[in-house]
Amino acid sequence: MRNYATQAYKTVGVNTTVDGASPHKLILMLYDGLLRQLRLAKAHMQNGDLGNKASCVSKAISIIDQGLRASLDLQKGGEIAGRLHALYDYAERQLVHANARNDAAVIDEVIALVEPLRAAWHGIGAQVDQGRAGAGR
Repeated sequence: MRNYATQAYKTVGVNTTVDGASPHKLILMLYDGLLRQLRLAKAHMQNGDLGNKASCVSKAISIIDQGLRASLDLQKGGEIAGRLHALYDYAERQLVHANARNDAAVIDEVIALVEPLRAAWHGIGAQVDQGRAGAGR
């Protein structure tokens, strides 16, 4: 999982060192990068900059496919992993649609799907950190 997330994050041109990041932090970084690319895509779309819009949508799809989806363990993750997989598939299809039709409302829809996931993932960060601190004692 870590290798997929690390590679996906590096692939989209992020200048941040991810080698020391925990798996939890890597997924949070992927969500942050995804949301950043979606917001940039929407701004480029609204400004009529179709080349940069397409580039941002492509990066967003790569983050979903090569990072978030690739990090799922469908065997161990059970129903939650299966639902996330389906959600990521839906988000990718919607982004292809948004890109082809210059539909900012569809990008907003994907942002609205991703933001709660990012918030939930961020929220469990304290629990992950506490678990590590307790294990190190």
